Amino acid sequence: ASYPKSGNTWFRAFLQNLKEDSDTPVEINALSGSMIASTRVWIDSVLCFASGDLTDDETERLRPLVYDWHVLEQPDDISYHKIHDAWLRAPGSDIPIGGGTATLGALYILRNPLDLVASVANHRGLDLDGTIELMCNPQAMLARTQDGQPPQTRQRLGTWSDHVASWVDADELDCLPLRYEDMLADPEASFSLAVTFLRLPNDSARIARAIDQSRFSKLAAQEEISGFREAPIKAERFFRHGRSGGWRSELNDQQVAGIIDAHGAMMQRFGYLDADGAPV
Repeated sequence: ASYPKSGNTWFRAFLQNLKEDSDTPVEINALSGSMIASTRVWIDSVLCFASGDLTDDETERLRPLVYDWHVLEQPDDISYHKIHDAWLRAPGSDIPIGGGTATLGALYILRNPLDLVASVANHRGLDLDGTIELMCNPQAMLARTQDGQPPQTRQRLGTWSDHVASWVDADELDCLPLRYEDMLADPEASFSLAVTFLRLPNDSARIARAIDQSRFSKLAAQEEISGFREAPIKAERFFRHGRSGGWRSELNDQQVAGIIDAHGAMMQRFGYLDADGAPV
């Protein structure tokens, strides 16, 4: 789980390289794994009718039941699914988006929101100020129905801080927060922690090989050669820089202040601000 552009795709590449354990890195356009939680393919296959015939609220109320049904049908199966929704309940429902019994736990990847601004802006085709406004909007969402029916269902995000809190503070959820910056600084420790949490074999040699095969430079090189089918049309490229601290040359003082004013408490909680409220 993650707010968009926080390292979810990078982790998916690592996970597939780990599971395949091949001498050849997985192709980014062959990232299969399990379906994203918001895909209509999964939902419609269980419902046996098109969810596009429903309202967004109706579809969202059915989603957790779809996941619970999946567990009933495959009780011994543990699968891993990407999700960008905040951990919320649909209007009129008391079941969280991940289901009542379906979700064993959540690995929540979070990233400094100052660095997220430029990355989300590139991905969504927005300017920096528009992106900051989006990250501070409690009504922010993905795939909201407009003309036609998108391949994914509505995904409510809320603000960046709300999104983080919805996952890491959910009483009924076993959640492991993992910072993008720690994944960069100490990949062996961070990815090993994640592997153990995901109930996968903690084999140091396999983990090291998967880390190397999914290095950002290698993912970006693959995109340069063959493109990336998950990249949005508006984005110049999906894999931009893969670093932390880029905000220092990308944002002006007013933009930095806007993010800190809106998200300072959560940023301080996860070490993105020092005790005096200054960026670290």
